[in-house]
Amino acid sequence: MEKFIIEPEAKVEVIDHADVLVAGGGPAGIAAAVAAARAGAGRVVLLERYNHLGGMATGGQVILIPSLSYMKTMMIKGVMLEAVSRLEAIPNGYFGPRREIMGSDDPQCVEKWRPYFNMTRDGYVCYGGYTDPEIFKIVLQQMAEEAGVKVYLHTLACKAICVGDEVKGVSFESKQGRNAILADTVIDCTGDGDIAASAGAVFQDAFKDGLRNASLGVVYRLGVEDFTKFMDYSVENSEEWERHNKKLNEISGFPIVLFPTGRSDVAWVDNWLLGYDCLKVADLTAVEFKVRATILDVIGYINENKIPGLFPATLHDTAYQTGTRGSRRILGKKVLTVNDVYNGTDFEDVVAVLPSIEVITSKGGLDEDYPEKPTQIPLGALQVADKRNLLVAGRCFSSDAQANNLINLIPHCFAMGQAAGVAAAVSRRTGADCCDVGYEDVRLELIRQNVYLP
Repeated sequence: MEKFIIEPEAKVEVIDHADVLVAGGGPAGIAAAVAAARAGAGRVVLLERYNHLGGMATGGQVILIPSLSYMKTMMIKGVMLEAVSRLEAIPNGYFGPRREIMGSDDPQCVEKWRPYFNMTRDGYVCYGGYTDPEIFKIVLQQMAEEAGVKVYLHTLACKAICVGDEVKGVSFESKQGRNAILADTVIDCTGDGDIAASAGAVFQDAFKDGLRNASLGVVYRLGVEDFTKFMDYSVENSEEWERHNKKLNEISGFPIVLFPTGRSDVAWVDNWLLGYDCLKVADLTAVEFKVRATILDVIGYINENKIPGLFPATLHDTAYQTGTRGSRRILGKKVLTVNDVYNGTDFEDVVAVLPSIEVITSKGGLDEDYPEKPTQIPLGALQVADKRNLLVAGRCFSSDAQANNLINLIPHCFAMGQAAGVAAAVSRRTGADCCDVGYEDVRLELIRQNVYLP
């Protein structure tokens, strides 16, 4: 069998020109595009391979928006907070503590929200919650359209178009075949750093097996009787529930955890599978098959044992996108390290401040050794080393494996995306390359866009 083929040389049609081109419409990408457009970047184009915006937060059904606040201070604001505020205003769009009780240490408030993941911290209530992914898709689409972003769905951004070390655009595949869009600045928000890697950027992709970002998953949702009733049962009959939970994990063959959603009649089931690489098609396929092969058995056990609040359980849906938690980390002008995260390092070019959040390990349990201090993200961690006209945002940002494990959740990606979008807009306005743009200009625009900075 032939191992290689040679493709014939062909002309690739350029279908658009952008001042700022964002590859990937997930949390980082939508924030980058909206922020760039609002900052006056000119023509902003967003490429997204699926039929919706939001990435893991919508199609991946990772419906938890964990703590945006630190004690009584709202730290993740801007595009992320605006999106959550819009969800709050829609029936069933959001479930979690309301903003007015953020930072409350009232014992009744704390006790009410303690059972819900990351809704309390050190004796006070955090601001965050659970979203409806379908409503979230609509909200993000509205925000993109209102900002004037040109969106192309069903387009898989594949490769950077380069002249030397300068990135000039991106080629992509779709039902139309292969096309290209040229741009003054490109922001790689693909999650896996596909565009930066194709441009020859240096990256690392090794993770330790014990880390959350070394695992993959396929989220699914169950129709249940009443999840609040189940939560009460699991607390009041903790030993009995632990026996059931252990059995459900045995049936699955990998860790699973049930979470609430914005609806009392729907439960969210997250899972963690180790030993797979989200850059390999065979591994992605194996994870999809392995999870779906267990779902009916999980439902069968719940119904056979009539677990209160869950029984009678039905399959609501499975995620449209595989849960990819970690792959390439692009080398930037600065690298966020795990020491920076635990020490709360101050950066002179800080563009985002992220509250510390408990994370779930690859075994499905809480990592109790979480940072106590907020984490600052430097602009240099979004600026690709030795490349021109190229920024990254989201989980492929410049970081070591352990820092990335703690700082690549959905609100983090929104915050980084907004910073990259603003940097791209400032670059266009000032004429400086996005990797040399003046920090003070970026800072002022971020503050104007309601981003919290020290």
